[in-house]
Amino acid sequence: MHKSIDQINQRIREGSARVVTAEEMPSIVAELGERGAFQEVDVVTTGTFGAMCSSGAFINFGHADPPIRMERIWLNDVEAYGGLAAVDTYIGAIQQSETREEEYGGAHVIEDLVAGKSVELRANSRGTDCYPRRTISTELLLENLNQAIMCNPRNAYQRYNAATNTSDRALHTYMGTLLPGSGNVTYSGAGLLNPLSNDPSLRLIGSGVPIFLCGSQGMVVGEGTQHSPAGGFGTLMVTGDLKKMPSDYLRAATMSGYGVTLYVGLGVPLPVLDIDVVRATAVRDEDISVDVLDYSVPGRARPSLRKVNYAELRSGSIEINGEEIRTSSLSSFRRARKVAEELKGWVEEGKFELALPTQRIDPRKAAKPMHQTAAGPRVLDIMDRKVVSIGEEEEIRAAARKLLKGGTNHLPVVNGSGTLVGIVTTFDVSKAVANPGKAHLVRDIMKKKVITTTPDEAVDIAVRKLEQHNISALPVVDAQNRVIAILTAMNLGKLFGGRRLK
Repeated sequence: MHKSIDQINQRIREGSARVVTAEEMPSIVAELGERGAFQEVDVVTTGTFGAMCSSGAFINFGHADPPIRMERIWLNDVEAYGGLAAVDTYIGAIQQSETREEEYGGAHVIEDLVAGKSVELRANSRGTDCYPRRTISTELLLENLNQAIMCNPRNAYQRYNAATNTSDRALHTYMGTLLPGSGNVTYSGAGLLNPLSNDPSLRLIGSGVPIFLCGSQGMVVGEGTQHSPAGGFGTLMVTGDLKKMPSDYLRAATMSGYGVTLYVGLGVPLPVLDIDVVRATAVRDEDISVDVLDYSVPGRARPSLRKVNYAELRSGSIEINGEEIRTSSLSSFRRARKVAEELKGWVEEGKFELALPTQRIDPRKAAKPMHQTAAGPRVLDIMDRKVVSIGEEEEIRAAARKLLKGGTNHLPVVNGSGTLVGIVTTFDVSKAVANPGKAHLVRDIMKKKVITTTPDEAVDIAVRKLEQHNISALPVVDAQNRVIAILTAMNLGKLFGGRRLK
């Protein structure tokens, strides 16, 4: 049993093609069976609407008089890339304004242009014989541009792992705000509506395939960056004409504490050529599983707390370690459904014909981590091994003497077994001495909640801890929580001051 793409397009032109959304397809297959669904359905439309940070637009401004070769370029105070030709640029969605920072970025510039708002162009140059002008400033509308071509290197992720946070403080991430103590789980993606979930073998989606992109017809360029379909994380590089896009399916946003992003509406119509296509497009949310990752671990390989499917995520809560945890989506399933429905209408009305890929996308590819020729500095490289500590049962006066003698502002506090139980600072001791009262022992004034590091931890992560907790030192502990060194702002100053490490 087989239909050709020409047969399906002929039905589209005649107005007799049966088109359904990917959300409708599972129930059709359940009712009619795979063979019946094949005979009944010609096209399945998909859709997704979510934050797609790897998005942006190529722009050509046209030549000024006298002409300028723009080397540094800003649009509404958002820097755009100046390394193309004289009056070409690429503005990335996540680039932030130099004055408004995360409140406004490249995504907002793109949204403003599409919405008909004027955008200020500023540029400068060193000047050349053929491009003598050195600066320019002008207001531009989308209609003033020769080209404004959306080109998104990585869109339509096949699926996203869910995120939670087991630490004791809130985290601000590209997966939204994650509450402490696994207070919430966030996820993204349209599940059964997602284009690549309905074509996991990438038979139908590839270079040259026409798509719905932000409310107008676009095209798949090829595989997206970080494309990794072998693990279920395929992506697409897509393009479309910004001048033809309405503002309905293109939205700038800010992830609080993280930065700017662009919400993109994208859908792909899939021709039902054979039973294999029927089987693939009958995918349900229950069939699509992801990991719930712990984002409190600041590394590439975050631990998975459990597997979960999209049906569970969309239910509003999931169970982790015996506790019910609220789930929330960063993408809009309602708008993804609207994308699929609008695309369905285009096909039914004969406004949109289908095509097969001019070049297939590799369905077996797996993305690799960055190849690093040198590891970044670790705490081990710069920590001070001459650490001075004090017992919790010692008197405050003894702490004062150690602080004066040791030339340090921090004393890790240990118990009789040598295990870290607290920390005292010069300020803690000074306050206790200045206000004599019930406090006589170190344990009476120590801070019991101690932020620590380990010898193998990356210096960047240790620096982040100091900044987040507004402290100036971290005890370095071993696997048994025994203090073996201390890392201070002075140690970091030596590193970032460019001194050679021993």
